[in-house]
Amino acid sequence: MQLTVYLAGQIHDNWRKKLEQTVKEKNLPYQFVAPQTNHSLSDAIGEEILGEQPTKFFKDDAASNINNFRTQVLMQKADIVIALFGEDYRQWNTAMDATSAIHLNKPLIIVRPESLIHPLKELSNKANVTVNTIEQAVQVLEYVFQ
Repeated sequence: MQLTVYLAGQIHDNWRKKLEQTVKEKNLPYQFVAPQTNHSLSDAIGEEILGEQPTKFFKDDAASNINNFRTQVLMQKADIVIALFGEDYRQWNTAMDATSAIHLNKPLIIVRPESLIHPLKELSNKANVTVNTIEQAVQVLEYVFQ
């Protein structure tokens, strides 16, 4: 049995590749989906599909509609959601995705550094599991098949 994991979180570093590589090395039966990680494409997709928009607001709104559609489709198909919160970037999209996972009743693992314990306390309380590192998240995935 192969399970699908939606990897929510910032797109500015290679945390997804690190997690996927670790899972692959452990020969665990998971496949991964994620938000659009090409930041330029994510920002421009509304205009690419719908044409030039009259203002920056409408450009962002059109892109958001299409990105939210994509996220909803992939998250609804996922068996598990991992939401990574880091310290370097604003985490609005991660918080939105984690909340969506909760509302969809998707098993949710939150990864966050100790410095974010307090600001994420309510969200962590709603998640199934909260860990501090990617390695700990992989251990949770591994435990599913032990």
